[in-house]
Amino acid sequence: MKTLKVIKIGGNIINDDAALRQFLEQFSKLEGLKVLVHGGGKLATELATKIGVEVKMINGRRITDADTLDIITMVYAGKINKTIVAYLQANNCNAIGFAGADGNTIISDKRPVKEVDFGFVGDVKTVNTKTLDIVLNGNIIPVFCAITHDGNGQLLNTNADTIASELAIGLTKNYEVELYYCFEKQGVLKDVNNEDSVIEIISTNTYQSLIEEGVIADGMLPKLDNCMHALKHHVAKVCIGKPEMLFQKNLKFTTIKK
Repeated sequence: MKTLKVIKIGGNIINDDAALRQFLEQFSKLEGLKVLVHGGGKLATELATKIGVEVKMINGRRITDADTLDIITMVYAGKINKTIVAYLQANNCNAIGFAGADGNTIISDKRPVKEVDFGFVGDVKTVNTKTLDIVLNGNIIPVFCAITHDGNGQLLNTNADTIASELAIGLTKNYEVELYYCFEKQGVLKDVNNEDSVIEIISTNTYQSLIEEGVIADGMLPKLDNCMHALKHHVAKVCIGKPEMLFQKNLKFTTIKK
């Protein structure tokens, strides 16, 4: 079974054009099958502010009304996704952009209203890999943005970390899948103020104790939940750290293990 890497990028890598170009130049040289997933929340917020659409957040999560959905579709599936594909093509790396509606790859349910109405936000229900298998077999790299659909014509804003995890799980049917979350930190830190305090191994046994100690909290908690979810569903390896972990040896980063 061939190895496939699902790599999610976000944060400063997306927001800084020079950093994005540098990453994609290195990414294009990375051998083997690979799928790229990207976020882009900061750029969507900047555009919303520029055109006068109120940005509503609750506990760090975006409320996606109709106007906001238009903006994130333009930014995620348009500006960012096509820029990434263009930069990859400039590095002789053939790629094609995807939202969940493309090839019917990711179908989501609109999140039900409970204490909060998040609007047009999707929770992934189904990943269809048939189209992806064709693309990957053609040596073309799928580049996914954080937009899915409900199968009935409605686009939905969907967490990019979750998309990466669910894609990784869906692709385990035909590949040995490794999942990488790349962001600006070295990995999961024991002390958020100390970049050298990387927890290099987190297992399912130590995960809960780290939550109880408050080491894993806030935005890192849902990211780690996605990691654990992937491991429970046959993803072979999950790593969190700076993108350099993909290209350089002897770097510290966090590996999540069963």
